[in-house]
Amino acid sequence: MLIYSKKQIIKIKACIIITDFLPYSFSIKAANFNLAQQIEFQHNICHIFFNFYRMLRHLGEKRSFSHNLRLAVLLCLNAGFVNAAGFIAFAVLTTNVTGHAALLAVNLAKMDLRAAGVVTLWLTLFLFGAFASSWYIGRIGRNRPFAYTVPILFIIAVMLFVALAGGSYNHSMSETEYLAGSLLLAMGMQNALVSVVSGAVVRTTHLTGMFTDLGIDLSVAVLSRKNLNNVLKRRILLKLVIIVSFLTGGVIGGVAYLHIGFHAFFVPVGFLLVALFYDYFRIRIKRAIVDQLHKS
Repeated sequence: MLIYSKKQIIKIKACIIITDFLPYSFSIKAANFNLAQQIEFQHNICHIFFNFYRMLRHLGEKRSFSHNLRLAVLLCLNAGFVNAAGFIAFAVLTTNVTGHAALLAVNLAKMDLRAAGVVTLWLTLFLFGAFASSWYIGRIGRNRPFAYTVPILFIIAVMLFVALAGGSYNHSMSETEYLAGSLLLAMGMQNALVSVVSGAVVRTTHLTGMFTDLGIDLSVAVLSRKNLNNVLKRRILLKLVIIVSFLTGGVIGGVAYLHIGFHAFFVPVGFLLVALFYDYFRIRIKRAIVDQLHKS
């Protein structure tokens, strides 16, 4: 006989709500489970969702290493994918602005004001994306329901726009400007969102700072190799995960674009829907638990 604590029972009741949203063919109502099987099924579903929904729940210093690790893997894959696919499609780096700042300086030195204006637009779009994402989260409140949903939905909309508009892309300068600019806007939003959530621990769209910080941490590790602490080990591991995830996403993005063209930009939509899925169930489960606590 299964015995559960009061906290586990509350979680199981919350999962009854979740299973109601599952397709009917996967629902316990269609499986003809007996009572014990239903409770066990709901307990397993609950365990899965409560592990998933933590990705965006905790902020800054309240976040654990595992929270940041999950966040880094998912969204660094996304950023690497967009950067590689965007570069092949438009010959433009679409997830960071360091190179664009240098390019702006070169164009100004050559007095190529048209090209300088385009690069200035891209820099401004990345900046505006970061501003808009941070402003919205701050305005709504970091702990408010769906604080991170709207920025993620906007980024999804941009990816869908590029995927669909790419079918008629004719490599003209004007189309390159707004399609590449759209990706820079979206990646500015993503980078700011992740930075706010992680307390500036995780940055997903560029690696310059990651390589610099990793070099510093590795030097500290070498100097104190006999007294390595877990904090330093985890910092090094997190940075390695960010770098590897970004590179892996880049490889996947490059291969995908070379094989299916602009339809590859549907893949980042999937990555972002997973992030949105976390946030959605975090809110539903939290509300269900609160309701059950009030009733008990």
